[in-house]
Amino acid sequence: MNRRHHPVTLLQASQDSPTLARLTELTRDSVARLKAIESLIPGALRASVKAGPIDGPVWCLILSNNAAAAKMRQILPSLEAHLRSKGWEVNSIRLKVQINTGG
Repeated sequence: MNRRHHPVTLLQASQDSPTLARLTELTRDSVARLKAIESLIPGALRASVKAGPIDGPVWCLILSNNAAAAKMRQILPSLEAHLRSKGWEVNSIRLKVQINTGG
């Protein structure tokens, strides 16, 4: 049997695969959450914060360093409350520091 493989876009692949479709949906939701709280994050920290994975009612923010994580911990309750007021089911926000090993 000779199978031909045709390139497909990410959008086509995600529409054809329930797993990819779900991952795409979660990614969009995570980015939307970050946009919703962006104005509450101090300006100096915004570049250090990235949207992370969603696991049920727990959302993760990826931070570039420990100092940013320490400052973000102080405002987590207000971020969580803001997201809930906008309709997201967020019981907690987890912070994860991403260690860059590139040189």
